[in-house]
This record gives sequence, C-alpha cells and structure tokens, in this order.
Amino acid sequence: MERMRIDKWLWAARFYKTRSLAAEEVDRHRVQVNGDVVKPAREVRAGDLVQLRQGPDTRTVRVRGLSMQRGPAPVAQLLYEETAESIAVLSAAREERRLAREPAHAIVQGRPTKRDRRHLDTAREVGWGDRWSASVDDDGTGR
Repeated sequence: MERMRIDKWLWAARFYKTRSLAAEEVDRHRVQVNGDVVKPAREVRAGDLVQLRQGPDTRTVRVRGLSMQRGPAPVAQLLYEETAESIAVLSAAREERRLAREPAHAIVQGRPTKRDRRHLDTAREVGWGDRWSASVDDDGTGR
C-alpha cells in the first residue's frame, strides 16, 4: 500500500478520534497537504507534509507510514514525524499558556456580596434614572 485517504490516515495516526471527525476537519480547511487545501478523499503518500490545526495549535508533520487500521498510540506515532519548527512553536505556545494569568484571578472576589449588590442597585437608580439605555438621554433623543 503506497497511498491512502487523508481522513483515514488522520484517524489511523490518532489525530482525531473518529474518521468522520477527521473528514469534517478536512472539509473545514483545517488540514493541508503539501501546502494545498484538500478534500477528505485526497490521497497521501509517505513523505507528504501535512499541516493540521487542533484547537489553537497548528501542527506540521511528515507522513512516514500508512496503516489501514487504527492501532495503539505508540504504533500510531510511527506513522508520522513532527517537524522541528512545529515542535518549537508548540512548546512556545504551551509555555505561553502556562505563564498566562488564570482568568479567575482577574476577578478579585467573584460574585458581589449582598452589600455590593445594594451599592450597585443604588448607583443604577441614581445614575441611570428611568432610562432604559445608557445611549438614550432623559429626553429620549440619544444626544
């Protein structure tokens, strides 16, 4: 066997859990073979360069082998070789995510307390009055 469909290869190499998910990602133009946007029926050969997006990350791998069945992860990893540039980009993105602030830390105390809620309600009553929108003035003209 020297060629096989890209969706089947992505499934066998364990990039996607099912073949239909792999075909869907190919249809969404998230997979390229040798720099070209392809369809799920596109055949790949050993030596082809495959770029695929998985979430926020883009991986670039070279096809080393083909398999008609999906095997265990150590066997699936023998089907491809990740390029050095892809490994560097992935490790930089991983480190950036590790060092990024936790979203929950941006909120000092989470939900407002009962006292905070009263302050918000009085500020809304005093500041907004009977207006239903901040862009509409008291006379209703919006100027």
